Amino acid sequence: MTEAPWVRDTRQSYDAIAADYEEYVRGDLDAKPLDRAMLAAFAETVRSTGGGRVADIGCGTGRIAARLHSQGLDVFGVDLSPGMLEPARRAYPHLRFDEGSMTDLDLKDGVLGGLVAWYSLIHIEPEHVPGVLAEFHRVLAPGGHLLLAFQVGDEPLRMTEAFGRTIALDFHRWSPDRLADLLVGAGFAVEARLVREAYATERTPQAYVLARKPAERQA
Repeated sequence: MTEAPWVRDTRQSYDAIAADYEEYVRGDLDAKPLDRAMLAAFAETVRSTGGGRVADIGCGTGRIAARLHSQGLDVFGVDLSPGMLEPARRAYPHLRFDEGSMTDLDLKDGVLGGLVAWYSLIHIEPEHVPGVLAEFHRVLAPGGHLLLAFQVGDEPLRMTEAFGRTIALDFHRWSPDRLADLLVGAGFAVEARLVREAYATERTPQAYVLARKPAERQA
């Protein structure tokens, strides 16, 4: 199967900046109390609804997976970029990190109690997002929860340079309401959406959406 150019560009871009990116985001949650609160709320929600394995999809250098693990979740990471997975495995050898794409997850149906896409859905071309959300729905067990984090806006950001290296990376911003509509269309029930203003290091407001795959009705 031929790989789409935007998938190749995303992988190669993150491979190129992996070492610098790992240093840049190290400890960034310390200055983002609402990010920490959303992750803690997600972890508590998953635990209270039966737990199960949790996938951090687009895990990058592993800091979100590690955070969720510290909050009692059985979590593993998946990322497109082998370059990003190297520091993740080095920093968190007690966790599992796999190479893979959110467009076609190597997971059986209904095996996850939770799934996080923390600023990773933003690299998916908008026309492919419904298919990715359907894939998230497929791998979640009934009653499983999904947490998305993303930038708010209408216009994408194209980056051609980062940390002194040439890249080709698109950041697709979203309206929380629009993304919530797509989640409903994929079979999810949206439980919460939150928008916060940008911190000093950010360009736009940021948003989180928490959704649930409805439990199967008893016959």
